Amino acid sequence: MTAVLPRTRSTGPVLALVCAAQFMVILDASIVNVALPAVDHELGFGTGLAWVVNGYLLTFAGFMLLGGRAADVFGHRRMLTGGLLLFSAASLVAGLAQTPGVLVGARVAQGVGAALLAPATLAVINTTFTEPGARARAFGAWSASGGVGGMAGAIAGGALTSGLSWRWVFLINVPIGAALIALALASLTAATRRRESLDVTGAVTGTAGLAALIYGVMGGGEHGWTSPWVLAPIAGGVVLLVVFVAVQARVARPMMPLRLFATRGIAVGTLMLLLFGGVTIAMWYFSSMLLQNALGYTALQAGLGQTPAAVMFVLVARVAAGLLPRLGVRPLILAGAAAFVIGFVWLSRADGGSAYLTAVLGPTLIIAVGIGLTFPTLMAAATAEAPDGDAGTVGGLANTAGQVGSSLGLAALTAAGHEFLIAAGLAVAIAIVGLLLRPSRV
Repeated sequence: MTAVLPRTRSTGPVLALVCAAQFMVILDASIVNVALPAVDHELGFGTGLAWVVNGYLLTFAGFMLLGGRAADVFGHRRMLTGGLLLFSAASLVAGLAQTPGVLVGARVAQGVGAALLAPATLAVINTTFTEPGARARAFGAWSASGGVGGMAGAIAGGALTSGLSWRWVFLINVPIGAALIALALASLTAATRRRESLDVTGAVTGTAGLAALIYGVMGGGEHGWTSPWVLAPIAGGVVLLVVFVAVQARVARPMMPLRLFATRGIAVGTLMLLLFGGVTIAMWYFSSMLLQNALGYTALQAGLGQTPAAVMFVLVARVAAGLLPRLGVRPLILAGAAAFVIGFVWLSRADGGSAYLTAVLGPTLIIAVGIGLTFPTLMAAATAEAPDGDAGTVGGLANTAGQVGSSLGLAALTAAGHEFLIAAGLAVAIAIVGLLLRPSRV
């Protein structure tokens, strides 16, 4: 039986809901970084401190395909509120944790909650905003909310840790999550549950394969790329993903229907989002490292130094949302790719003797223009053609592509060096792949 799509009483509260949820998910990926020294000092992590961040990112990326399909089967409102509930409860446990193991476990649970939540927000946008202009504006607002979350992370993390305690970088999510659950229950109407079960074999192989692959990639910098601790999970992840694809081709109700990739917008948009993940990690992570390692900034100063670019991204994303229905996806993608190339080539010239205004601020503002033009455009291109009943699955696929691209991009760019020039090359690849899209508007 086909699920009844969620209907809304008003689109305003729905847009506020999905934007606030996206803000919270992205904020939590970055707000913890500044608090890590204080966490280590109080709980005594030692070498395992990185898992306070990696535990969240690993399950966030690994479980999104499952979260997207679950949203289609069980209903978008159920999975959105369920994800918020798990995320908020795990935040409470993290904020009260007294041992490293409890904190890492709570972060893992937070990542699962985020993985259930994020695809549902995209599904809600696609099923609520059906008029192209309204959908484009919703994607622009959703994208900008993520940018604000990323921008606020370092600043809010530093302020909360310095003014209150590191515990408040987690506890702050509890009242926010409670308010969003109430808003979701008030603004979304529950869908009828489908009379079908999840593809258990696909869920296990797909989720485990992604998690193993990302786990191996995360360990490359620490253990070396020839270490068994890296090669074994990468190889295992690849094998599991091959099995996953084989299962999806045979089962009657797959977790990730392969027929979706016959839709050009979904296939091409997903590939571009995979490449885009490497571009964004080069911008936010490596420019932060440039500010700290070459220019001698503190983590908080580096966050403030990136704030103008984050503001630019938010502003341009809103403009791109207005242009998308009129221009279509190709012009915005090509313009964004051109901005990436110019900005990254310029940024590659920075060194320890460079001035912030001319060597960092200028190019990062240009790159931020590129992100603002391309991110909402790519998300719209990758999800706009989602068939009825598959909006959550397609949203999970789009989110997974971006997260996996960031994880693989971080590992590859760190190992290769010349990260800004390689990012410029990825931008050229996005432009070339983008030519495969139909010139139609979304």
